[in-house]
Amino acid sequence: MTNRTLVIVNTTGRQGASVARVASAVGYNVRAHITTKLSEKDGLVAKELRELKNIELVEGSLEDHQLISRLFVGAQRAFINTISWGDEVAIGKALADAAKKAGVQHYVYSSMPDHAVFGRGWPSLPLWSCKFTVENYIRQIGLPATFVYTGIYNNNFTSLPYPLFCMKLQSHGSFEWTAPFHPDKPLPWLDAEHDVGPAVLQILKDGIRQWSGHRIGLAYQLLTPRQVCAAFARGLQRPCSYKRGPITVEVPIPSGYRSQLEGIEVLFGKHEAPYFGPDIEAPDEALQLWEGYRGMEEYAREVFPLEEAANGLTWMH
Repeated sequence: MTNRTLVIVNTTGRQGASVARVASAVGYNVRAHITTKLSEKDGLVAKELRELKNIELVEGSLEDHQLISRLFVGAQRAFINTISWGDEVAIGKALADAAKKAGVQHYVYSSMPDHAVFGRGWPSLPLWSCKFTVENYIRQIGLPATFVYTGIYNNNFTSLPYPLFCMKLQSHGSFEWTAPFHPDKPLPWLDAEHDVGPAVLQILKDGIRQWSGHRIGLAYQLLTPRQVCAAFARGLQRPCSYKRGPITVEVPIPSGYRSQLEGIEVLFGKHEAPYFGPDIEAPDEALQLWEGYRGMEEYAREVFPLEEAANGLTWMH
């Protein structure tokens, strides 16, 4: 590989940061985009990125077409995970156009399914369907690409009162997770910070010939909600239980995320649809890429208490 420049978009996110850490360690020249929002450019992850070797930070809005046009110049590989900064579909298309114009040879795009296309009466999730729209555009313009579909982040769990993945601390020291998922239906799980980077680097190493146009379910464990709570109980050495129930919102959230949560209740609560849709399975292909994953019990034991402490919580003492 003569050209070792890798463009990463949304590098302060869990996926992008994971890719940047691994790529920097193995000698890629990483061109890492971050936004100019103070919470992004001055946050802990941005500070960490500035200390890594072989990292060039590119700050700016993805609605700036001049920035986008410069982003891919001289690069042959890219990892793109867009989020809802402005019009995500327009941004995703502009990024793909710029990458194609620059001659990027392998474009790894973090996509998600649009369940409405399967014709089973399932609703679209608004924060996912836009990614699927961009994926289809990438295919239409002939950009050499691979598409990763990430499972539910282990790192979503918190005892803070955020909706859907609140592992609520009870008065007697146990934890309880309430969500609309069927208690015995397996869901795909991923430690995004630990495992996205190695998997994406292996995709790039294997090359576009192996993974051209392919969708990969990037998840390493299929666990039911009850099994998740059992893993937490073993990891934390505290009781942990699951209760099926509606999503409760106790803190202010953006309107777009509220619509996403309402869709999740219908799609996975009422319809019990497969998480990635009927055509993508995990974890076999993910394990072909990377076998050293961090499972839920290890996450609960080694990482969850540290993340809780970073949020000012003291239950672990």
